[in-house]
Amino acid sequence: MTNRLAHATSPYLLQHAENPVHWQEWGPAAFAEARERDVPILLSVGYAACHWCHVMAHESFSDEQVAEAVNAAFVAVKVDREERPDVDAVYMQATQALTGQGGWPMTCFLTPAGDPFFCGTYYPKPQFLQLLESVQRVWRTEREQVSGSAEQITARLRSAQHLTAGAPADVSTLAAAVDTLAEGFDARRGGFGDAPKFPPSMVAEFLLRHHGRTGSPAALEMVERTCTAMARGGIYDQLAGGFARYSVDGDWVVPHFEKMLYDNALLLRAYTHWFRTTGSALARRVVVETVEFLLGDLRTPEGGFASSLDADADGVEGSTYVWTPDQLAEVLGPADGAQAAELLGVTPEGTFEGGASTLRMLAAPPPEWPAWRSALLAARGGRVQPALDDKVVTSWNGLAIGALAEAGALLGQPEWVAAARSAAELLWELHVDDGAAGVRLRRSSRSGTAGEAAGVADDYGNLAGGLLALHQATGEGVWLVRAGALLEVALAQFATGDGAFYDTPADGEQLVVRMRSTSDNAEPCGTSALAEALGTYAALTGEHREAADAAIGAGMTVARIDPRFAGWTLAAAEASPAGPVQVAVVGTDAVADEMVQVVWESTSPGLVLAAGPGDGTLAGDGTPHPLLADRPLVDGGSAAYVCRGFVCDLPVTSVAALRDALR
Repeated sequence: MTNRLAHATSPYLLQHAENPVHWQEWGPAAFAEARERDVPILLSVGYAACHWCHVMAHESFSDEQVAEAVNAAFVAVKVDREERPDVDAVYMQATQALTGQGGWPMTCFLTPAGDPFFCGTYYPKPQFLQLLESVQRVWRTEREQVSGSAEQITARLRSAQHLTAGAPADVSTLAAAVDTLAEGFDARRGGFGDAPKFPPSMVAEFLLRHHGRTGSPAALEMVERTCTAMARGGIYDQLAGGFARYSVDGDWVVPHFEKMLYDNALLLRAYTHWFRTTGSALARRVVVETVEFLLGDLRTPEGGFASSLDADADGVEGSTYVWTPDQLAEVLGPADGAQAAELLGVTPEGTFEGGASTLRMLAAPPPEWPAWRSALLAARGGRVQPALDDKVVTSWNGLAIGALAEAGALLGQPEWVAAARSAAELLWELHVDDGAAGVRLRRSSRSGTAGEAAGVADDYGNLAGGLLALHQATGEGVWLVRAGALLEVALAQFATGDGAFYDTPADGEQLVVRMRSTSDNAEPCGTSALAEALGTYAALTGEHREAADAAIGAGMTVARIDPRFAGWTLAAAEASPAGPVQVAVVGTDAVADEMVQVVWESTSPGLVLAAGPGDGTLAGDGTPHPLLADRPLVDGGSAAYVCRGFVCDLPVTSVAALRDALR
């Protein structure tokens, strides 16, 4: 028997389709039923790769006793936070306000109007049964007090959305952010703060851009120490590439094992830019292996990228990834196994549960490493593998498109750029509705079928940003046009009027609170995603500069308080004092090709590129481009025009001169 989740597109919801709990999806029908039955809503929010979501599902939601209690007194609504980040954002803020913390699974009780009156996270079965009984009792006996309290909670959530925009960013603000980050930096182990430690991908991007503009040794040191520690640690998959969600300890040894697309897309970009800045061999290896992971493990048959790999395999967290010395010896032989154990930090005592160890790279890999890696990866493939959440999320695919396009262009890997193009084509064909009101995004798809949920602000910002990177990597004007169309809709539908952006469109479903966010968490928030994309688009076309500056200003309040949660805004802000630099390369010979490569190697924040044959059009498809207009060949030969605000220096005609101009 199945409940009303049987026809969902979300793998997370489908995991609960055979629960005895009468789950249904978020929507008007659930609230109508709650009003008709005069019962509260039990809202449970999670995601497919969440370990404790699985635990609660096994302990409680698969249990007949729990199901009987839920079905009798509640309307049960299950939400995939990755498919409905707007719903998650509202009730996560309520959970944090009521409990002082948040997390998943998130458990909330709502009135039939959607107002929250009790919130929490994971509950073991005995406590959950007690909670159900208590909530049912107060709903029955203290209704007026419950309803009043719920309305007050919602009112406080609404008032929290009326924030004063911060002052515009300037060079002193950016320098102060670096100083603040340095105060909380773990100089010995890398990263910020103590356990658990999350990869600071967006902060690393800001620090690299700041170093690119100012030469700050402190900014670069924080990136190098952190990226080195993560790449050598257990949070990085030493065999297959790719990063786990976070480290449960302060030394990056033991990860929480789920692998998320957004983490790996953001970290791919950070390591690509670290390599560009320093030429680090370690950075390059991580870039190559992370791309291999994205293309090998997360790419869907349709050409997009799946959301995540689970933390568990057959209900056991991390079992796919950990090793004992005996297991290494069994695969590699006694002598090589012992050497590999020393290299990878695999000990008899273990660093994980049951005497097993995560794999770390404690020294530079020896010549035997490629053969060892191949053998160990093949042996690991015979183990039970973590489940794949194969839904394609617009926002996260936008991040992957941008990272793959940049990495492919910089490292001369056209197949990476081609993979980015394939994902972009899939999203435009499947996730975009193009009507009279302009293009509208769907949040996700699965197996070639688009979901019902509308795109949110970060979908528009991150996809536009990815398309702009792809435009520059391919020289194809279509991606610039499509990015511009997305940004026009974002400005019309999501703008708050003070520079920030709401999470949801003006003409979309209205939740009890229309949230807006100016702080980054695991991924860029809607405001910072759109700030970055608007800034790049402005540099390429001259349009939307004021909107980009206003969005950056809206995020600067958070940046001044705690820059760890404003990395993407700060990264976008670095472009203005750097110019941003605009480079037009004209010509069709080897010199022009070398000039384009020099541009990709530049570390100037916010730099943009257009390349064409010298007739004002792009090399990729012959469409006109603002940066190429009135910028001809010089004496019939290739040239580069270095500009700021479309005001250009005299053209240079040699690779060396261009390198000097960009230095």
